[in-house]
Amino acid sequence: MENLRLRAVETTFCRKPVKITPPSGKVSEYYGSLTFNKSAMREFLPVDAYDNIINVIESNEKINRGMADQIAASMKAWALSKGATHYTHWFHPLTGATAEKHDSFIHPIEDGRAIERFNGSELIQQEPDASSLPSGGIRNTFEARGYTAWDPSSPAFIIDDTLCIPTVFVSYTGEALDYKTPMLKTVDALNKACVDFCHFFDRNVKNTTVTLGVEQEFFLVDAALYAARPDIMLTGRSVFGHASAKDQQLSDHYFGTIPERVREYMKDLEIESYKLGIPIKTRHNEVAPNQFECAPVFEEVNVAVDHNQLLMHLMQKIGDRHNLKVILHEKPFKGVNGSGKHNNWSVMTDRGDNLLSPGKNAKSNLRFTAFLSVVLNAINKNADLLRASIASAGNEHRLGAHEAPPAIISAFIGEQLTATLDIIEKTGTLKKASKSDNNILVPKIPEILLDNTDRNRTSPFAFTGNKFEFRAVGSSATCAKPMIVLNLMVADELARFNKEVKALIKKGEKKDKAIFKMVQKYVKESKRIRFEGNNYGDDWLAEAEKRGLSNVACVPRSFQAMVSKESKDLFVRNGILSEKEMDARYSINLENYTKKIQIESRVMGDLSTNHIIPIAIRYQNTLIENAIGLKQVLDEKTYNSISRNQVRTIKDISEHISEIKKNVELMLSERKIANRLEGDEEKALAYSDKVMPYFPIIRRHVDKLELLVDDKLWPLPKYRELLFMK
Repeated sequence: MENLRLRAVETTFCRKPVKITPPSGKVSEYYGSLTFNKSAMREFLPVDAYDNIINVIESNEKINRGMADQIAASMKAWALSKGATHYTHWFHPLTGATAEKHDSFIHPIEDGRAIERFNGSELIQQEPDASSLPSGGIRNTFEARGYTAWDPSSPAFIIDDTLCIPTVFVSYTGEALDYKTPMLKTVDALNKACVDFCHFFDRNVKNTTVTLGVEQEFFLVDAALYAARPDIMLTGRSVFGHASAKDQQLSDHYFGTIPERVREYMKDLEIESYKLGIPIKTRHNEVAPNQFECAPVFEEVNVAVDHNQLLMHLMQKIGDRHNLKVILHEKPFKGVNGSGKHNNWSVMTDRGDNLLSPGKNAKSNLRFTAFLSVVLNAINKNADLLRASIASAGNEHRLGAHEAPPAIISAFIGEQLTATLDIIEKTGTLKKASKSDNNILVPKIPEILLDNTDRNRTSPFAFTGNKFEFRAVGSSATCAKPMIVLNLMVADELARFNKEVKALIKKGEKKDKAIFKMVQKYVKESKRIRFEGNNYGDDWLAEAEKRGLSNVACVPRSFQAMVSKESKDLFVRNGILSEKEMDARYSINLENYTKKIQIESRVMGDLSTNHIIPIAIRYQNTLIENAIGLKQVLDEKTYNSISRNQVRTIKDISEHISEIKKNVELMLSERKIANRLEGDEEKALAYSDKVMPYFPIIRRHVDKLELLVDDKLWPLPKYRELLFMK
């Protein structure tokens, strides 16, 4: 019987790069051509409708329903000019992916003819039902009505033949069934708190914008090898696989020349992204073999989240054109770096100031220091909630590994800012720490301008000059989850800061002194969350415990922070989510975790029983037959001397087969017990505590067999083949 693995390997090495012919002209000439952006709106909308929608986008006003028909007609005209035949409300359900239901523009009329129709009511609101999407008990199947409503702040776009209209998704009774609804609420809450805060320094600030830049890491494998790995197809990761003799230890892949086949893929991805207004700026090889990264220019956070969801779709779609499969799982290959999605977060004012940029004078420095202290204290108070926002079955494998920060949430701000905050804490004065000079003495090399902080790539939440980089977010995750939490906790803490400063001013304190007094208080409160050292080291685990910081490695237990009294109070008092909505999301996260571990367990059992053990037995029988044959033709002394290693191999194979069978049966037994449990929390904990511990045991024995069994018989593509694609 043909070995599918060897056939897949042969196919892979015969692949030729799919050459891409870019559109004629400069990128700037087709950038955003498939988005209903301001340029398209100016061209297609009447002046009053254009003014209305711009006010909605820039000033948080409500859309004028009287303008809806005009906007819909113009949007339809634009879409038809681009070849669209259908439209859909595109939303972010609680699966973490996106959802859409396509409707044709066609509307039959008399005489057997038809016209293209799209009116204001179809633009603004629809009822997609979508009853099978997770709701955490908010909706019953027999009460399935759900509504989508247009989000004008994120541009509509065209994919293939379909006009996609970004929307929120809510239940008949008004509960949020998506991530966009609470995201928009937190953006509004943070904007109000930031404007209030900015008025201490500049009364002309009327609006602020939360910005986000998303660095997307991913792996690429050949489609044939992917198809020969059922575990990667079904779970996103390799549940088995021995380390390759060479992997990332030489660091020769990192920032190396991009392979031609991958470069053609990236060119194609960038072209399609540019058409959709996704500002991809960077591409490079990452640390692990066949691991890569792309990153866009910063955007408004709601648009950035939409674009990242769209980018992940494009990556998969375009990968198929190039016979490549994109793997977004956080840890697809054991022993090499996993993939993250670094979320670079900041806040800009409509006056052009970044609230996280150190100032050039006393006033702007005080504003920066005050905002920095608020962010740090927000992290300090809500570290467990922030940890829960990035928890997932996939990220569980990545966090705490040698290339990713642990589950402990801490913040890095750098030596210079640490010295500044220490001065504030001890002396009560604001003195900017001196900036060190760069002593590079290489002829012809220009002076290097140092940032105000170095980078700490081991920190989960690092200040990197004019933004915070949340490095703990998983590569397959929706950015909305952590951004909802981050926006909200900073908004809440900033509102408290503003209130306390105003109270001091009311008591007669001068404004700057009142602000500084609160900064000093916040610096002291948040000190424990700051860590400048190596987050990967064991010493940090002990130090964090001394500081009273949580280290919740178990995903289901980390989710509990979502429904703590403090978290519910935070969401409810700010009007973001109700207790019912938070309980629902907690239930959904637990159920999702359980199902993913359940699938991995079933895949391990199937591969072990139906693939690995039969092949191992076949090879073992070959060795036994060979040993018997040798005994028949050799004298006993010679046979004993040359067969010792062969017999040892036969015994080793038997032991590994026995251990695999035994532990698969024990795992299946624990799975049956877990499946009988009623509560979502109890079931998730049972899978985490009782089922998952068998994964590394079974894997260890399978991986040992991979080294013993004849290479021509082994059924699964090996790491050396998956990670060193040509």
